[in-house]
Amino acid sequence: MRFIHIADIHLGAIPDSGKPWGTLREKEIWNSFQKIIHTCNEEKVELLLIAGDMFHKQPLLRELKEVNYLFGKLETTQVVLMAGNHDFIAARSHYQGFQWNEKVHMFPDEEYAAFEFPEFETIVSGFSYCNRDITQPRYDEVKPKQKDKINILLAHGGDDHDIPMNRRKMLESGFDYIALGHIHKPEIISERMAYSGSLEPIDKNEVGERGYILGEIMHDQESRNKTSIRFIPSAVREYKRVDLKVTPNTTNGSLRDQAEKMIQSLGEQHIYSFRIQGLRDALIHFDKEALKPLGNVLEVEDSSIPDYDFEALYRENEGNLIGLFIHKILEGAEKDELAKKALYYGIEALLGSRS
Repeated sequence: MRFIHIADIHLGAIPDSGKPWGTLREKEIWNSFQKIIHTCNEEKVELLLIAGDMFHKQPLLRELKEVNYLFGKLETTQVVLMAGNHDFIAARSHYQGFQWNEKVHMFPDEEYAAFEFPEFETIVSGFSYCNRDITQPRYDEVKPKQKDKINILLAHGGDDHDIPMNRRKMLESGFDYIALGHIHKPEIISERMAYSGSLEPIDKNEVGERGYILGEIMHDQESRNKTSIRFIPSAVREYKRVDLKVTPNTTNGSLRDQAEKMIQSLGEQHIYSFRIQGLRDALIHFDKEALKPLGNVLEVEDSSIPDYDFEALYRENEGNLIGLFIHKILEGAEKDELAKKALYYGIEALLGSRS
């Protein structure tokens, strides 16, 4: 039995709203979801598992209809989905009573339930969120319904606010695969348990690849179920944190060229957070705003340190607080890297307060 596992699609989200690329991001999330439907058909998978937060918030009726239409394009695939903490089934949710395509099976409430698929001897268990948060560890004691079948658990959570999880207990529960959602970073915990991560990155903290998990559960020679999975990167963009290294010889022009080359080499489609690091000329101030038009630059942080001539500064300030500070710190700065950094930052603060 072959499956695709996705979670945290967050349809309706607009990452980086207000940025030049912000409106594209909303469409890209929908497009990535549509591509999953095509991938299900290409791979001829039996199950599409959606482990919560298909929507970023309570879905509009028209959004549900759009998703249902896409599900109708599936050729060989059955869908099992749950509501997560973002799109939980509220009292007035459009999830209530919605008529899904016959291929779609959604857990209707917070009661533990199961969908059985006799055609490929599989049972998928789970439940939906009906509240924003569930703080009880509800998955720790869950067991498969029928051990002679392929058993899959759909589970959303993993932190203090949203169903804390004991991974060891869950792995020992006997499920052939546990499809996890809520944590946006992909993580293969074992061949039988994984976070697929978000389908597209939703904010700047979601650095690295995003995509889905393709899996297969087969009988081995001893008629035991054997699961194999692999993560498939598929996101249109990534958030990237990039350090720009500077020296006392670095100018604003050379810094701009360095940033531009990084964007060209890593990919112009990605979204960048730059951090300027190293020693700079004490007289130069880097123009952070000049880097933003180079591409999809979300933010620029200047952590560079001015390269002061401490001996000259000491001679100029021998009789005041600045001179005393330099003298005390220099006693340990040659041996202690932390003391050296304290010297740079301290002098920056003292000179700034004097101006």
